[in-house]
Amino acid sequence: MAYHEAVYDEPLIFEYRSGTTYKLPGVEGKQKIDLPENLLRKELNLPEVSEYDVVRHYTRLSQMNYSVDLGIYPLGSCTMKFNPKYADAIASFRQFSEMHPLQLQSETQGELKILYELQEYLKAISDMDAVTLQPLAGAQGEYTGILITRKYFEVKGELGTRTDVLIPDSAHGTNPASAAMGGFNVIEIPSSENGTVNLDALKAALSEHTAAFMITNPNTLGIFEDHIEEIAKMVHDAGALLYYDGANFNGILGVTSPGIMGFDIVHFNLHKTFATPHGSGGPGAGPVGVKSHLKDFLPVPVIGKDGDRCFLDYSAKHTIGKVSSYTGSFMVLLRAWAYITYHGSDGLRRNTVNAVLNTNYIRKRLEGRFSIPYKTLKKHEVVISTENTGIRALDAAKYLIDQGVHAPTIYFPLIVHEAMMIEPTETVSKQDLDRFVDALIESSKLSPEEVKKHPMNLPVSRPDEVKAARDMKVRWDGSTHGN
Repeated sequence: MAYHEAVYDEPLIFEYRSGTTYKLPGVEGKQKIDLPENLLRKELNLPEVSEYDVVRHYTRLSQMNYSVDLGIYPLGSCTMKFNPKYADAIASFRQFSEMHPLQLQSETQGELKILYELQEYLKAISDMDAVTLQPLAGAQGEYTGILITRKYFEVKGELGTRTDVLIPDSAHGTNPASAAMGGFNVIEIPSSENGTVNLDALKAALSEHTAAFMITNPNTLGIFEDHIEEIAKMVHDAGALLYYDGANFNGILGVTSPGIMGFDIVHFNLHKTFATPHGSGGPGAGPVGVKSHLKDFLPVPVIGKDGDRCFLDYSAKHTIGKVSSYTGSFMVLLRAWAYITYHGSDGLRRNTVNAVLNTNYIRKRLEGRFSIPYKTLKKHEVVISTENTGIRALDAAKYLIDQGVHAPTIYFPLIVHEAMMIEPTETVSKQDLDRFVDALIESSKLSPEEVKKHPMNLPVSRPDEVKAARDMKVRWDGSTHGN
């Protein structure tokens, strides 16, 4: 059974004319606030739309879209898990949703206890010695780790010498961006013929100028870096820190950990491994864990505990300061706490085993039809190439969308030509896996010309992607339709 999105000739919300008028709440009996002249607007330019038109408008838009609640969403490295509804329900409890972050600590002991427990969970999961919950996204967590690295060498008096951060050529794009934002030079380390870090190249690049080596394990090819303990020794012998990008944690959770491998710093992507909603520009969370020698560099406050009382701890001697307001994004952290509490250690490990099983089921079914570079055994994701089929990854992806399944990540990592990066996670049934694989195999049986015709069953077919990238209109300015 193929799913097809609904097709409506749906206008913009500003084009509705429901015949109603809006009315702002009165200010009688309330203190008048004098706003600066430059903040005052003469017209609000709000659409005059009735409630029923608003509901119908957004319901139609939702039916014209695809979501993780509808089926497989195999965006490689994004770890698009189904978001469990019990976590959403807990986050909606009035006791949480109506709390104010400036309430007295004596009035928020329940909230602080949850945050403290989440810190402890993440410490145990990662084998780190301390955790901050403040960062508001994985990328900000990564940047926080870089700031900790910078502060660490500054206190040691080596910041002027430790100028370089080493990064594999298969790394996520945020790695070099975070390192550069932190004021470091970025040096790329090539992959070996197995798709893992080239140890000779790493050895040649390490020096007294190296501040850190940033790596994720399993890597972006879905391959476990089996020389990780040797890598850790090489990095530490050079006096540098080893940084764990937590993007691919879903391939090791409950089986091994960054601490066991020898890492000094790790950031967690709660929206990936722990099934909180993806931020998409909205609320997110990217906690950071460190070993004991970096504990005093964490942002403040962390959550401390004295007997039965939890409190905001500002005692870190060399703290980098705050990286977000209050204690971070509480509702996202709450969902992660609920997810971990629900599954327990055995359940988290079982999720990892199922995620790896799903990945290798896909890999096995696609063998012989698509090229699968580097080592055969994969962890959380598998990267294939459509190059041997004669069709482009972009065209195969468009074909998949037309078959009612979401396409995987394409053209990443850059070291694989015509790459399709597939990550099913553990939250996908065998039926959905087979439907996805069948559609992908079917695309490879068609001629390149035939595949290029797709999608044909959607409200939008093949847009001009160059124009879309260069001539973006991302906001409504209220002046003319279509902006």
